[in-house]
Amino acid sequence: MASLSFKNVIKRYHQGKQSLQVIHGVNAEIADGEFIVIVGPSGCGKSTLLRMVAGLEEISGGEILIGPRVVNELEPADRDIAMVFQNYALYPHMSVFDNMAYGLKIKKLPADEIRRRVDKAAGILELSHLLDRKPRQLSGGQRQRVAMGRAIVREPQVFLFDEPLSNLDAKLRVQTRLEIQKLHRELGITSLFVTHDQVEAMTLAQRMIVMNAGNMEQFGTPDEVYARPATTFVAGFIGSPPMNLLEGQATGSGRYAVGGIEIDLPKDTSAPVTGPVILGVRPEHLILGDQGWPLVVEMVEVLGAERLIYGKLGTASVVVRADDSHQHPQVGETLYMTAQPTKLHWFDANTHRRIA
Repeated sequence: MASLSFKNVIKRYHQGKQSLQVIHGVNAEIADGEFIVIVGPSGCGKSTLLRMVAGLEEISGGEILIGPRVVNELEPADRDIAMVFQNYALYPHMSVFDNMAYGLKIKKLPADEIRRRVDKAAGILELSHLLDRKPRQLSGGQRQRVAMGRAIVREPQVFLFDEPLSNLDAKLRVQTRLEIQKLHRELGITSLFVTHDQVEAMTLAQRMIVMNAGNMEQFGTPDEVYARPATTFVAGFIGSPPMNLLEGQATGSGRYAVGGIEIDLPKDTSAPVTGPVILGVRPEHLILGDQGWPLVVEMVEVLGAERLIYGKLGTASVVVRADDSHQHPQVGETLYMTAQPTKLHWFDANTHRRIA
């Protein structure tokens, strides 16, 4: 096992005389045994960053270290990593045992050592009764576990997961997430896990890297990223539904102009600056009551024990999360809401970065 370090890592693609930079100076220190999730929308550079660690993409600038070694120039086979891909990448003509053992046979490990490693991994992943089957005889979840088993038997310093759950249905995704958590507790190997699913990121990560357009927007624990998003991008990406971001003017004296109306901020709170600013508040931190900010209901989404109420605060769109104790509102009805004072977030209107 080993630590993992990104030191001002840059990636450029060259096309003739032009170059396109897709990773912009990523810096992060990952401790030995940590489970790190890289999360962001499609095209943000998360898989490119992972492939640079694996040696499948060249590094244009900066350094990547696995333990004390700079691995920029090392071949993938020399980096002591194991990768689990999105599409399983199993050999269809080989049994589960042979798929898991193939890399070890290439390394010319003794047969008894190969058997020991495969049996151990199969036991962890509950695959022992499937070792003689071919991939076509397995379900999607079983195939993904075989792909993970193939990585485990290598006993690497770092695991790399490239969106391994995206081909599974919703129920299997939840089940496999639990298996991955259990696997990490048992093995304790440093892991990088790429996903575009923020729920997956929040449930799996010990710490998470939030990527946007090749930039690392924030690096922190799920609780830190949720409670204190560094930018409006993070605020709008992490959380389901995302944070309400209300662009307006702080007018002083605890008042805020938004959507063509002026509202009172919660008692004993005020904007940190006057003038253009962005107010952020999560749907679950808005409380319905008899007075407060007026919300004209546009749509109600019923989700069993809770409901999401979509509406307008002046001309600004707002979502409120309410439990089923509230009466079902009608479209066009005006509700009133207040915000929890300690749950307001303020962002600079120009930089979109958090204001302390």
